Order: sequence, then C-alpha cells, then structure tokens
Amino acid sequence: MDRVVAAVVALVVVVCLRLPAVAHGQLQVGFYNTSCPNAESLVQQAVASAFANDSGIAAGLIRLHFHDCFVRGCDASVLLVSANGTAERDAPPNKPSLRGFEVIDAAKAAVEKSCARTVSCADIVAFAARDSINLTGQASYQVPSGRRDGNFSLDKDARDNLPPPTFTAQQLVDRFANKTLTAEEMVILSGAHTVGRSFCSSFLPRIWNGTTPIVDAGLSPAYATLLQTLCPSTPNATTTTAVDPSTPAVLDSNYYKLLSLNLGLFFSDNQLRTNATLNTSVNSFSANETLWKEKFVAAMVKMGNIEVLTGTQGQIRLNCSVVNNGSTSVAGAPGIEMAGHYSGSIENIATS
Repeated sequence: MDRVVAAVVALVVVVCLRLPAVAHGQLQVGFYNTSCPNAESLVQQAVASAFANDSGIAAGLIRLHFHDCFVRGCDASVLLVSANGTAERDAPPNKPSLRGFEVIDAAKAAVEKSCARTVSCADIVAFAARDSINLTGQASYQVPSGRRDGNFSLDKDARDNLPPPTFTAQQLVDRFANKTLTAEEMVILSGAHTVGRSFCSSFLPRIWNGTTPIVDAGLSPAYATLLQTLCPSTPNATTTTAVDPSTPAVLDSNYYKLLSLNLGLFFSDNQLRTNATLNTSVNSFSANETLWKEKFVAAMVKMGNIEVLTGTQGQIRLNCSVVNNGSTSVAGAPGIEMAGHYSGSIENIATS
C-alpha cells in the first residue's frame, strides 16, 4: 500500500510540475511552456522588429486586440479575410484604420516554423498587445493563453459591438458591460488612447458643421482651431492626427490630464469628463499614473478572457487570415477564405 501511495504522490508531483503556474478561468499563464516554450519570445521579437521601424505600430497592435475581443470574443476573427469584403476587418470601424496584421503574420510564421500547428493566432494577438504595451509604457504583465481561433468573421458583428467615438457616457458603460467590463474598466481601457493616431472622420463633427467651423462643447477653442487646420471640412481621407498631442508615442496617464484641459479628441473621450462618476476615475488616474498602469494591465488581462474558445473549440489556424481547409464551421460565413484556397507561403501573406 505504501508503494502505491508513493507512486500516486510521485505522479501528482510530476503532473503539477508540468502545469502552468497561474490559471485565469480556462486560460493559463505559461500554456505553451511545454508545447512551444519559445512562442512568446518569438512574438516579442516580431513586435520589437516592427516597432523599430515604426513606433506607431504598437498602438495598432493594442487596438487590434481590443477590436478582436469585443467582436465574438478573443478568437482572432478580426484577422480573417473575406473574398467579398464582408469580414470584420472590412467594417467601417476597422477599415482602413486597423493595422498590425503584417506583424501578426510575421510572428505566426516564426512560431509555425518552430512549433507547427500549436500556437493560436488569438494568443499571438494577445501577446503582441502585451509586448506593445511594454514597449510604449514599460508595463509588462503575464498573458494567460490557451485561446483557440474562431471560424467566423462578419462585418455586421464589428459594427454592432465596437463602440464608436460618438458614444455617450451611458452608451459606453452599457457597451462595456455587455462584455463583462465595469464602468471603471471602461475608463481604464480608454486610456489606451494615449498612444496612436486618428483619421479626421472620427472627430470632424466636433469642429465642422458642413463647411462652417464650430467648437464642440468640451473642446478647447485653440485645440479646435488647430484641428481645423489639420482637417479641413472636406479632409484628405488619409490625414491623421495624434490622439494625445503631448506624448503621442508613450503609454502614460497624460490622456486623463488632457481631458481636464478640454483636449479630449473624441466626443466619447469628453464624456468621461462630463459624467461625474466617470470623472472621479479620470481625476484619480490623472494624479496617479502608477495606479492607472496597474489597473490597465489587469483590465487588459480581463478583456483578454472575453468569450474565449478553449479546449477543442475552434481551431489552431495555420494561416491567421484564413480558416483551415476542411473546417465545417465556415458555412455560416460566406466569403471567408479557407487555407486550402491560399496559394502563397505564410511569409508572403497579403495584408491591408
């Protein structure tokens, strides 16, 4: 009997040693420790390489993760390409502003070369967002992984789930609540606007009424004048401006400080200031950047758990922009490409 007990104990110890150290729901930190131990470092290298050439890519990768998780959960559905232009990435909230696809493709190519058919595109997106946050804000955190990739991607889902820059405070609170995120977490995640750029179309109604210049409530007149110079009433479709004009490439708490100065770019940004409850959080994060960063990484981890596919759900895509050939789930999403229809190598995937 003692030998049996000893054997069982030994087996339990071995199993425990093989398990990841931390679990978050169905996801686990270190999920690939055994199956692909260099997965996260390969993604980090791809992100760092892209960042060295274009620091703005970091903001794009953070936003890519957000836009993925808010539509059908964090399942990399935002990466899928549709032959008839009806995928998530074709929807107005994503096209042409969403970027970072080529970085995910590069990371996936490196990971597939090292550990074929093992690491999901959804996890690569989550890792890339974390690495981007660390590069721009020196805020690192562990990413629970084990996500699987979805088989569907519909533009309507993006339109119905992504909060537009015209939302009121209550609409923002409700939309985030639909994704199990609190009002405070909505304010926290909005702080990601401290990096990145915006097309003029996202804030044009705040500075123009047709061809007549205006100054929207909560917008500094001097800032409105500057924006009108950058974005005329009929702007160039490719013109962009920094969302945070003070430190546009640094993930910091200046976003919240700018709100109190009437320098929030979007109507939705200003709503955080005009709503008394939300403004309490704005003032708190404006005064304490360390507090905001701690809460921001925690909110990113929570967001990364939204409606995830795990276990045998979904698939591990071989090519992040197409579902694997032979998938039976793709029938509900006409126009989505399948891997068997792709004629190029993964290193040469076309990106938008």
